[in-house]
Amino acid sequence: MNAVPSPTTPRRRGDALFRGLSRGAGLSILIVLAAVALFLIVEAIPALIPGAVIDSAPNGFFAYVGPLVYGTLFAALIALVIATPLSIGIGLFISHYAPRRIAAILGYTIDLLAAIPSVVYGLWGIQVLAPAVQPTYQWLAENWGFIPLFAGPVSGTGRTILTVGIVLAIMVLPIMSALAREVFLQTPKLHEEAAFALGATQWEMIRIAVLPFARSGLLSAAMLGLGRALGETMAVAMVLSPAAAVTIHLLTSENPSTIASTIALDFPEASGLDVNALIAAGLVLFVITMIVNTLARGIVTRQREKMGEN
Repeated sequence: MNAVPSPTTPRRRGDALFRGLSRGAGLSILIVLAAVALFLIVEAIPALIPGAVIDSAPNGFFAYVGPLVYGTLFAALIALVIATPLSIGIGLFISHYAPRRIAAILGYTIDLLAAIPSVVYGLWGIQVLAPAVQPTYQWLAENWGFIPLFAGPVSGTGRTILTVGIVLAIMVLPIMSALAREVFLQTPKLHEEAAFALGATQWEMIRIAVLPFARSGLLSAAMLGLGRALGETMAVAMVLSPAAAVTIHLLTSENPSTIASTIALDFPEASGLDVNALIAAGLVLFVITMIVNTLARGIVTRQREKMGEN
């Protein structure tokens, strides 16, 4: 009869080694994050000192970064509003409506779209999308111009904040759709079958069984897409025709810029305190991203707790 190992039996060396490597990998993330934050803070301090003379920010750093924060949040919000319903629809179609072969092809295609570099999206946005949507912008201004969002004068090139929002929505759509698809596929089959047994149609089953179960996962997907949109650089820098403005107009040539695109465009020619100002703007973007991720984690945790109570 085999002897049962006692609790004091030494653990295998492989288990100890794997545990140490896993712990080191986890701690390395915190170390890198702390190092990045420390670098941004140290380099940003000269630009944050009251009375600092910054050529690119004659009115002070906060007057300089304010419109950039607004443009960053505005563009990301437009992208999220466009991408969220589309990603939910794509995920539902793949998981519950499409035949298995078509669903596999679509899922593979979406995964490939997530690997396209942002510079390619930027080239497509400036060469194809912007000229194509300009007549639509003109129609919106003529027929819906009484709404401040669609007020003119319309940009003649189509390079507006709305075009940037559309490009960002297309960029975040693959990862949001993929996450939504996986969340929908994890819905317990017993819940779906119970809904059908009660006489529910396909849409009613999705509404009462699938969507409530997937709520926390969809929130995670939306926040992940928002984080990607907040930090996007090249596509925004290539498509947008920026100005230091705070405006809600979507179709005009006067568009608020974003933090990431401003850093990418201005950093090569910056010197002195202008470099510190750009790094300080990067620190602001870092803080915004951390706040968004923290809020997302809190929302998802609360939703999961509610589901557990129910």
